[in-house]
Amino acid sequence: MTQIFDITQAPDPQDAPGRAFPTGFLFGAATAAFQIEGAAHEDGRTDSIWDAFARVPGAVVRGDNGDVACDHYHRYADDVVMMADLSLQTYRFSTSWSRVRPDGGPVNRKGLDFYSRLVDELLGKNIKPWLTLYHWDMPQALEASGGWAHRDTAYRFVEYAASVHDALGDRVDAWTTLNEPWCSSFLSYIAGEHAPGRQDPAAGLAAAHHLLLAHGLAVRELRARDQTLELGITLNLTVADPVDADDAGDRDAARRIDGQFNRFFLDPLFRGSYPSDVLEDVAGLGFDAVVQPGDLEIIQSPIDVLGVNYYHGELVGARPGPLAERNAAPSERPKRSPFPAADGVHWHPRGLPVTDMDWEVQPEGLTRLLCRVHTDYTEPTGTGIYVTENGAAYADVVSGDGLVHDGDRVGFLRDHLAAILDAIDQGVPVGGYFYWSLMDNFEWAWGYEKRFGIVRVDYDSQARTPKDSALAYRDIIRARRL
Repeated sequence: MTQIFDITQAPDPQDAPGRAFPTGFLFGAATAAFQIEGAAHEDGRTDSIWDAFARVPGAVVRGDNGDVACDHYHRYADDVVMMADLSLQTYRFSTSWSRVRPDGGPVNRKGLDFYSRLVDELLGKNIKPWLTLYHWDMPQALEASGGWAHRDTAYRFVEYAASVHDALGDRVDAWTTLNEPWCSSFLSYIAGEHAPGRQDPAAGLAAAHHLLLAHGLAVRELRARDQTLELGITLNLTVADPVDADDAGDRDAARRIDGQFNRFFLDPLFRGSYPSDVLEDVAGLGFDAVVQPGDLEIIQSPIDVLGVNYYHGELVGARPGPLAERNAAPSERPKRSPFPAADGVHWHPRGLPVTDMDWEVQPEGLTRLLCRVHTDYTEPTGTGIYVTENGAAYADVVSGDGLVHDGDRVGFLRDHLAAILDAIDQGVPVGGYFYWSLMDNFEWAWGYEKRFGIVRVDYDSQARTPKDSALAYRDIIRARRL
């Protein structure tokens, strides 16, 4: 039985003046299968690309892996009780391709049964399941056949999506196809910093296109099965500002970062084309041969929801700043772009507070991002916007009372919720917010070194302890005001 610190006796917030959230605004938290489930080789699950990558020396801090993680596979029922105690209205989780279709092969009934039980627990606590089909854990066997750089993987993804819908479509109505395809293409196939750890610009560009193609194909398949589903995709987007707006080189640096993070994915999804300036940036890498006739029409298939993941913005210029840029171990890596067209772009600090990831805390950037995305992309198409990830890692300390008094994270949470309200005041219909993450977990190349959770996980005992940020979030949810 998972140990859960009792928060049920904490007093409800008192009625007080504040900024109210719109009726229907959903408050939730998010996780990913590989980061929390564990049970890496139980009940038919086989290796994903992250299982394989974690075994590569130096790929993950301290050689950590996700074999146990937060043991959510065995403790899911207690974790759902904890979500209910925190008054969460919705929970964004991902299904593991390697658990549902091990090695990309036939359906594994035991794997699907786990997610069916999880969904039933959520619905039993009146928590809306928000399902993400792909959060980076492709079966390693498919990577061995070419992975996302190979077009056939997009069609294998549709088979997997259909299998999940066969099992859960009667109870889950919110479906996200992909989480952050920028990471699972450019960071994974060009920079080599994420699984599968390849460093091939042409393969990374092909992977990005095939991920978007997989999204469009899956949207069409799911839409044909059920017209009532909420279908969407989640992108990690940024605000790219030039160091000197009057400097042509700095403006071009900001254009390049905006092009690779934002427009390379938003434009085909909403406009049916890749941005011409980015195509010029990557000319000669064979991308024009990857995009086949009819692909962009499929990618542009209408969606109901755009998920926006935001952690910080980018201040960039054409000349080096005070941030050292070098190749380094994961624990020392500075911010840098793997995109080939971003060579010569340099990052500069704004002088803002930073998190334990050395990411600057920039809530106003979220307001600007939401306004820009709505005006340029979602408003013309009628697509809804949700903030599907936003959070901060801090070097949490367990106090003598056994609790975590994470005031920095409380401030981060409140400031970013305020930034969302600022966007809503400017006419952006944001439908909800998912804090990243519900609990501390396996943080990819950082292993267990970085803690993003509002709930602390003791990885030795697996005890869950809600931090002050969890209690603050619960109070905001109950009051529905900031």
